[in-house]
Amino acid sequence: MKVINHIKEIRQEKGITQVQMAQDLQITRQTVNAIEKNKYNPSLELALKLIKYFDVPIEKLFYLDESEGK
Repeated sequence: MKVINHIKEIRQEKGITQVQMAQDLQITRQTVNAIEKNKYNPSLELALKLIKYFDVPIEKLFYLDESEGK
């Protein structure tokens, strides 16, 4: 199983750049990029900050990919 996110799509819908998001959340742009590419799962604290930042339910931001072989 793998955690997948829609952060990039939501960020782009809201017209926010990676740089702006990184500054707002006090993380690096490289961290934003890694999270968006599903190379890094955010900590619980950062995940909760992302939910608040985008003002979306957790189900819209993250989901668990339960398909086999991933």
